[in-house]
Amino acid sequence: MQWRSKVKRKPGDVDKKMLVDGAEEEESRIAVVEDGKLQELYIQRSAIGEIAGNIYKGVVLNVEPAIDAAFVNFGGPRNGFLHVSDVMPSYGKSKTPTFAPAPSANRRGDSKIPSLLKQGQEVVVQVTREGLRGKGPSLTTYISIPGRYLVLMPGIKRRTISRKIADEKQRDRLKKIVAELSIPEELGVILRTAGEGRTRREIERDLDYLLRLWRVMSGRIKRSSPPCLIYQESDLVTRAIRDIFSSDMAKVIINSEPVYKKTIEFVKGVMPRYRSRIMPYAGLEPLFYRYHIEDEIDRIAAKTVPLKSGGSIVIEQTEALVAIDVNSGKFLSGADAEETAFHTNLEAVEEIARQLRLRDLGGVIINDFIDMEQEQHRRAVEQALSAALKRDRARIRVARMSRFGTIGITRQRVRPGVVTGSFENCPCCEGSGRVKTVRSAAVGAIRRIRREIATGRPRELRIMMSPEVATYFYNHKRDTISEMEERSNVSIRVVADSSLNRNDVTIQTDSARQAPTSAKR
Repeated sequence: MQWRSKVKRKPGDVDKKMLVDGAEEEESRIAVVEDGKLQELYIQRSAIGEIAGNIYKGVVLNVEPAIDAAFVNFGGPRNGFLHVSDVMPSYGKSKTPTFAPAPSANRRGDSKIPSLLKQGQEVVVQVTREGLRGKGPSLTTYISIPGRYLVLMPGIKRRTISRKIADEKQRDRLKKIVAELSIPEELGVILRTAGEGRTRREIERDLDYLLRLWRVMSGRIKRSSPPCLIYQESDLVTRAIRDIFSSDMAKVIINSEPVYKKTIEFVKGVMPRYRSRIMPYAGLEPLFYRYHIEDEIDRIAAKTVPLKSGGSIVIEQTEALVAIDVNSGKFLSGADAEETAFHTNLEAVEEIARQLRLRDLGGVIINDFIDMEQEQHRRAVEQALSAALKRDRARIRVARMSRFGTIGITRQRVRPGVVTGSFENCPCCEGSGRVKTVRSAAVGAIRRIRREIATGRPRELRIMMSPEVATYFYNHKRDTISEMEERSNVSIRVVADSSLNRNDVTIQTDSARQAPTSAKR
C-alpha cells in the first residue's frame, strides 16, 4: 500500500520519512530517511537497560578532592560519577536535595567538591551519559525535563530559546512568549528548536504538562528513600516523536500495531495537528527492506565506507579515540593532485558527518584528510565539515585543520554506539581484525614444542591445531618433527581439530592429559 504525503513539497525540498520497526520485542529501531538515503538510526535493545535521561534520588558514597568529584549510589549496577561542575551551588547550603534558584553562571564556579557534598548526603541526579567500557554513568544535579517544545529546569533562573532558531523575527516572537509564561520562580525553561513556529497555546499546553510532571516528581523526591528512581525517560519511539519529529517530516510509518496505537495516543495529546502523518505499515515485506536500508544497516560495522567518486573513508575506533582516514582511491578530478584531493575531501565531509550520526561515535575524533597545498581549499573543507555537522543533535566542537591535514572533533557521547550490542569481538582475532598466517602459526607451534621439551621433559606430546595449520605441518614440518623426536626421545603427534582456529594451539603431555593447556597466538 502506497501512502501519499500530505506535506506540500516545493521543488528542491527533501522527502523525509521516519520508519519505526517495533515488530521484534528484543530490538526496536528507528530510521530517518531523506530522499531514500539513511541519515539517522536509533536502536534500543531490551537486553541493554538504558538509563540516560533517568532521574534518581541517591546517596553520596565517596567524595574525592583529588579529582574534584563524588561517587553516588543511585541504584544502578555501578555507582555514578558526579563532577563538581555538575553540582548545584545550593547543595553546599543544605543537607537534603534542594532546588533553590541559582544563576547558571555558578555552574562553572570556583567551588571545590568538599564544600558542596559530604559522604552520606542525599542528592537528586540525572544520568547524562551511560556507563561505557567498565566505567560508571555520568551524573548531574542540574535536572532537565524535556517536553515537546520546552525543557523544564528546576533550580535554574533561566528562560531562553534554542540557539538553533536562527530567524530573528521568530526569535523575538518566541522570546516574548517565553517571558510571559507563568512559571514558578524556582523553575527555568528553554524553548526547543521544535518550538519554532508554534503558537502561544501550544507552548503553554506543553508547559502545563511539564509542571504537572514536576509536581509528581517533587512529591516522590520528598517521600522516597534513596536510592530510588524518580523519573524514567520515555521509550525509544516516544523520544523519537518528541525529539526528532519535525514539521518537514512527511510521514512516520510504523510496522507494529501496539507501537502504532501508543504513538497515536502520544501525538493526540502533544501535537494533534500531525496525527494524519502517523501511518501503519501492513506490507508483507519487512519495513526496512521495503525502503532498501536493511543492507546499509548491516554495513554499519564495516571499517571502509566507499564514496560515490571511487574514493573511501576508513574508520578505526580505539579505546581513546576514533580515527577517520580519507582515501582518493580511483577518483581523478581536474588536471592535478590538488584538485583531486580537494574534491575527494569535500565529498568525504558529508559522509563523515553521516557516519558519526549513524554509528553514534563519540569522544575525540581525528579526521585525516588528503593533503592540500592551497589555503583556500583547506579553509573550504573546514567550513564544509562544520556545516555538515550542524544537523547533528549531539554537542560537537570542531578544531581548525592542522598543517598535517587533520581536523579534530569532540562529539558528545550519551549512549553506547549502535555497534554495541549488535556485534561482539571475533573469537579468532579477538577484535584485532587480523589472524596469523598459516606459516606464522606453524612456526609459533614449533617454538612451543621446543619449550615443552626443554622444560617438561615429557615422554609424549599431542599437538592439537586447526586443520589448515596441521596440513602445513604434515607437508612442511615433518622433517623438523622427526629431528626433535630423535634428539629428545619424545613422541610428538600432530592432531587436526576443527574446533580450533588458526591462532589456537593446544599441547597435551603424557602427564597432563586430563588438564590440557591452551594458548592463543
